Amino acid sequence: MKEYHEPVVYLERIAGDMKIIREQLGKVINYMVDAESEVPEKMRRFIMYLHDMHDVKGMYVEHGLEVPSYVMRELERADDRLRQLLTELHSDGGAFEKIRREMAADPLNRWDHTHQLTKPSGE
Repeated sequence: MKEYHEPVVYLERIAGDMKIIREQLGKVINYMVDAESEVPEKMRRFIMYLHDMHDVKGMYVEHGLEVPSYVMRELERADDRLRQLLTELHSDGGAFEKIRREMAADPLNRWDHTHQLTKPSGE
């Protein structure tokens, strides 16, 4: 014979599970927000796509085949789009510009990041 509980027991179990899920989801969201402070998700995904297209081209070359023109055209489009996205992210107020501004303040940098900075507005 199965033992059944009052509905409140099941509701308390569900509430406990939902609390755990909410806490864990909060952690994941915080990780995502932190990661996007360096590289926006849009850029990360685009770079993955560009890398995949590069691999597709390499597949043809590896087998001694001519790379189809549609693959080359897509690589050309992606090349221009990469330049556009980088310009946008490095422009005044862009995500990479903000990071570069923070990096420029570090006296231990191996590379000079100040030459790429624009003067803040108002100066």
